[in-house]
Amino acid sequence: MNMFCYQCQETAKGTGCTLRGVCGKTAQVSNLQDLLIYTVKGISEVVVKGGLDVKELGDVNHEVLNSLFITITNANFDDDAIEGQIKKMLAERDKLRAKVTAENLHDCATFEVGDRQSMLEKAVNVGILSTENEDIRSLREMITYGIKGLAAYAHHALNIGKENPDLYAFIYEAMAATVDDSLTVDDLVALTLKTGEHGVAAMALLDEANTSKYGNPEITEVNIGVRNNPAILVSGHDLTDLEQLLEQTKGTGVDVYTHGEMLPAHYYPAFKKYDHFVGNYGNAWWKQIEEFESFNGPILFTTNCLVPPRSEEVRSRIFTTGATGYPGCVHIEADENGKKDFSQIIEMAKKLNPPKEIENGTIVGGFAHNQVFALADKIVDAVKSGAIRKFFVMAGCDGRMKSREYYTQFAERLPRDTVILTAGCAKYRYNKLDVGDIGGIPRVLDAGQCNDSYSLALIALKLKEIFELEDVNQLPIAYNIAWYEQKAVIVLLALLYLGVKNIHLGPTLPGFLSPNVAKVLVEQFGIGGITEVDEDIKMFMSA
Repeated sequence: MNMFCYQCQETAKGTGCTLRGVCGKTAQVSNLQDLLIYTVKGISEVVVKGGLDVKELGDVNHEVLNSLFITITNANFDDDAIEGQIKKMLAERDKLRAKVTAENLHDCATFEVGDRQSMLEKAVNVGILSTENEDIRSLREMITYGIKGLAAYAHHALNIGKENPDLYAFIYEAMAATVDDSLTVDDLVALTLKTGEHGVAAMALLDEANTSKYGNPEITEVNIGVRNNPAILVSGHDLTDLEQLLEQTKGTGVDVYTHGEMLPAHYYPAFKKYDHFVGNYGNAWWKQIEEFESFNGPILFTTNCLVPPRSEEVRSRIFTTGATGYPGCVHIEADENGKKDFSQIIEMAKKLNPPKEIENGTIVGGFAHNQVFALADKIVDAVKSGAIRKFFVMAGCDGRMKSREYYTQFAERLPRDTVILTAGCAKYRYNKLDVGDIGGIPRVLDAGQCNDSYSLALIALKLKEIFELEDVNQLPIAYNIAWYEQKAVIVLLALLYLGVKNIHLGPTLPGFLSPNVAKVLVEQFGIGGITEVDEDIKMFMSA
């Protein structure tokens, strides 16, 4: 066994990648990521046991977010960059240790490493399997993955100038707890729900950051064809990177397209002033292997969802920034004011061919909470009249597995008096289907990125209020969610904290759930998997 990782849905055999990640990361990268997480745990323990005030930690807080983000699936494959981040965080840890007289510190807060080899040797002993009890291990990892997702959302909010010290305090509390051997299964189950509570706060913070700067998303038709201009493709999730690129490409003759999770940027009013922000190219993240070849121009990765390119030609056109990284790709750093120079990308674009058209037409989105609230009367009337019999939350992630065709078939076969509420890249399985509308209400309502699952929670809570119900589970809403990586984990934990029950996850349940932990989720929250499309529709509609 060269490595062990089971944090994503596609983990090998549903139990764990041991030789090389299905995502494409090498054993060396995986082990260095484990060591980086271990280092964050050490910092967390010093902060918690030393009683340090997170409001005074400044850059340490920000680097903790960045470190956690780096280890999310498909974010960073650059072993040199990860090694550099480990050394940076060890230096920060030692500065904090010098300020406190904390006692009973675990190894994570005291270990020292030198060269790459010593790092790798250390990493082998501090990874996931270093926790022997499988139930404790399962809960520790679920909390850690939730924290990774929470950190990603907090990182995006920070880029817009919004932060919440309570989130930092909880990250330190939770990460320190994962090395506390005195905590029981019951303690960790409680901490898991607390992680969901702070996940709600993180998504609310990001929602406030995005809408205060860019306006509330509005119903928008997005072009999926191409123009005959050189172009840049933007992938990932970070809107501040997109904004800076759009500003720098004004008047250059270079168009900008979104890919994957950047599609919802088109829904924000602030981006509609850019006439060279022309549409969305392609589909979900995993389709990039083919779509990047036909795009022809450079690609900017602002966050995770990077797949190792097949050819050197494509790799030469990939640029990374923020938490992302890939060996051989140019990485663009921000200056001390957060500004990034994208001139190298723009000059490359000018020299390359325009994108090749792979489809045409438009898709509609922009149904975040503010827009849906504006349609509330119409929706309520449709529910009361029976025109809408049920809502299906089908948010989450897409992935490569053939089994994910289930979600396309599920959307196609749903009764015509149902409406799909979606967010995240899972929507690419059905957002281009012609499923019609109900009295002018589209049957697929796209709220935006994965973090915009917060909008779907707000919509449910608003409907609960309108219909004067005591429990959100009394609403005619079913949850059939696809998951892939750690941001989906924090969304799930947030929904559980909000009291949502009977959520079905697919195409498989997480490999990091031990049998006993899975039993707790089933018994306490009604978590379930998926089976056959027609059987599942029958089950959901009869509930």
